[in-house]
Amino acid sequence: MSMEQTDMLAQERELARRGYRAIAGVDEVGRGCLFGDVVAAAVILPPDAHLPDVNDSKKLTAKQRERCYDLIVGQALAWSVARVGPEEIDRINIRQASRLAMKLAVEALAVKPDHLLVDAETVDLDVPQLAVVHGDARCQSIAAASIIAKVTRDRLCADEWDRMYPEYGIAIHKGYATKLHRERLLEFGPSPMHRRSFLGKLLDEQLTLF
Repeated sequence: MSMEQTDMLAQERELARRGYRAIAGVDEVGRGCLFGDVVAAAVILPPDAHLPDVNDSKKLTAKQRERCYDLIVGQALAWSVARVGPEEIDRINIRQASRLAMKLAVEALAVKPDHLLVDAETVDLDVPQLAVVHGDARCQSIAAASIIAKVTRDRLCADEWDRMYPEYGIAIHKGYATKLHRERLLEFGPSPMHRRSFLGKLLDEQLTLF
C-alpha cells in the first residue's frame, strides 16, 4: 500500500477505531456551472474497502471515472444521488443548494450512516460529521462520492440535457463557462435550465428578454 493510499484511508480508519461502522462520504459537483443541477452523492463503503484507483474525480479521466463508478457501486453498502435544480439555486444561492443536495443524498441512503465525512462543508442533519478541506483528494469515502456525483452529472450533460438543449453544446463543456458556452449564450440567450444568478453582466441585454 502506497503512502497516498494510506492517507486516503486515514480518516476512515480513525473513525472505525472509534466504533463507527457506517461512514458516509459526501460530495457534490456542478457548483461552478452556469447550467443545470448541482448533483450530490453519498457513499457508504465497507469498513475494509480498499479501492486504490479511487481518487478526486477531477484528477481522473472520463474513462477512469466510469471504471471507478462501477467499482464503487459494486462494493458500496449503500450509495445515493440527489439533485437541486437551477430555480432553487437562484432562490437560495449555490452554497445552500449544494448543502441541500448533500442532505437529500444522505437522507436517500438505504443504510443509515453513523458518521459523515463531507468535502469542505457541513450537512444539516443530526449525524456526527467532519468537514474535510480537499476531502475528495484526502478521503476514500469522499472521493467515491465525488466520482458518483461527477459521473451522474456528466451523463446527464451528455444525454438528457444535451438532447433538450442541443444548441448550447452541453455535452462538450458540461455547463461550465467556457468560450463556446458563452458564445452560444450570447447567440441563443439562456435556456430554462441556466442559472440566472450566475450569468451576471454577461447577458444583461439578453436577460431583459426572458
